[in-house]
Amino acid sequence: MSRFFVDPSDVTERYIYLSDRGDLHHMKKVLRLSIGDELDVSDGTAWEYHVRIEALDEDEAKLQILDKQKFAREPRLQVTLFQGIPKAGKMEGIIQKSVELGVHAIVPVFMERTVVVDKGNFGKKQDRWQKISDEAVKQCKRGIIPEVGSAVKFSGMLDVLPNYDLILFPYENEENRTIKDCLRQITCLPETVAIIIGPEGGFSDKEARMLDEADAERVSLGKTILRTETAGPAALAMTMYELEL
Repeated sequence: MSRFFVDPSDVTERYIYLSDRGDLHHMKKVLRLSIGDELDVSDGTAWEYHVRIEALDEDEAKLQILDKQKFAREPRLQVTLFQGIPKAGKMEGIIQKSVELGVHAIVPVFMERTVVVDKGNFGKKQDRWQKISDEAVKQCKRGIIPEVGSAVKFSGMLDVLPNYDLILFPYENEENRTIKDCLRQITCLPETVAIIIGPEGGFSDKEARMLDEADAERVSLGKTILRTETAGPAALAMTMYELEL
């Protein structure tokens, strides 16, 4: 069943009006939908709808609401992945898999050992990354589209960490405490979690100390050293398994 996203303002008591040109093109030219066909729509905030196409023209689709339900596939836990920016196309895979696993938001972070530099066109990368999040959501039928935020410096990330109930810091030099140990010691379930992953070269000693000072929980993800494109989705899956499922 196809899924589309609209703004809550596009929803009335009986109808939803979809006017995004890209969605209209996809609906008509790719999916070959027409009047009478049924599909799913999310308002991106709380509700998902099963609808039938009542009218379809160049500028708008009028969708009759057949059923309205609270999100069924959105996790209670809101996890933000702070990802040290990797080189090449690795970020695209990280975003896709993290969205499928239930991430709430992704923030790219420039760290001391980040190889990639901002040459003034980083906004285009962010647009591309957000599109990947959009597409992944439609495939796995989630209720919201996780936001890929603007890239921040390490110091900027530190500024927002106090907003999270739990901060997880998977670190290759941590040998004693696993992420399982950390999560199973929690007595009061958090609502918001930050997971911080370093770039290919890992965290510098200075960054590790700063995260310790920010009350981040040092954890190990296992006996092997994971690539940066593996570590984020792995930590997210482990966190969801322990705190959500």
